[in-house]
Amino acid sequence: MVIDVHTHPIFFEGICDDEETLTFRKEQFGIFKQSPQSIEQILVGMDYGGIDKSVLLPEDISTIAGGHVVSNEEIKKLVDMVPDRFIGFASVDPHRPDALDVLDYAFKDLGLMGLKLHPSKQAFYPNDERLKPIYEKCVEYNKPIMFHAGMSWEPNALAKYSQPLHFEEVALHHPELRICLAHFGWPWINETIMIMLKYPNVYTDTSMLYMDTAKDFYEQIFTKNMGPLWIDRNLKDQVMFGSNTPRFRANRLKPALESLPMRRSTLDKILGTNAEKFLGLKG
Repeated sequence: MVIDVHTHPIFFEGICDDEETLTFRKEQFGIFKQSPQSIEQILVGMDYGGIDKSVLLPEDISTIAGGHVVSNEEIKKLVDMVPDRFIGFASVDPHRPDALDVLDYAFKDLGLMGLKLHPSKQAFYPNDERLKPIYEKCVEYNKPIMFHAGMSWEPNALAKYSQPLHFEEVALHHPELRICLAHFGWPWINETIMIMLKYPNVYTDTSMLYMDTAKDFYEQIFTKNMGPLWIDRNLKDQVMFGSNTPRFRANRLKPALESLPMRRSTLDKILGTNAEKFLGLKG
């Protein structure tokens, strides 16, 4: 099974109901050219890219910008439309006074499978003590957290909040919490690798910004910037496939990943098995 752990459904029909909402989403996400697509079109794209399931990520910026890029309730609606293809995560603005209540509702009532936090966009350092109750809530429900890590394309999203070193204390103090530092923490890839080597509860995904072709970029990162055997020998259980749709496309990133010189067993873990473990779908 191939799982794309990093999909932003901001242009899925059914949640872009009016022009004002769509404009807000585009401005806050920093992407303007796409238009809403039907669920049928989305599924055709997944099939074309060889994706069995996509993890849908919302974004709560209610205290930062007065709304949601995508809300938890909208994620639940999308998952209910196609429950065999979509996996839904929750989001909460950590500055909300009712943040824990939001998470209780998202996990217990909406049945969402994890939490997505964006330190750069939501303006917090992940090692801030005020985040501790949120981490404890995820542990209580056995839900993983995906953090945006590294550079963000979104407007008003300072990279200083998402530098991978800021996540080390979270991994240290919450060893039972499954953590994904998305985008390999690019451009701080070596920092991300260091944290993964030290903390087996830390994962990453492959949804990195590429500035040439996806294949050329992956070859540069995974065989030149990194030693060509690093993933096979050290990181094979902690890397997951992610596309960052709609900014990048799975049908470009997946073939680029498959072209890399690595063992088939490692590739299978990256494409699905590691995500199943991270999501709690298998032990």
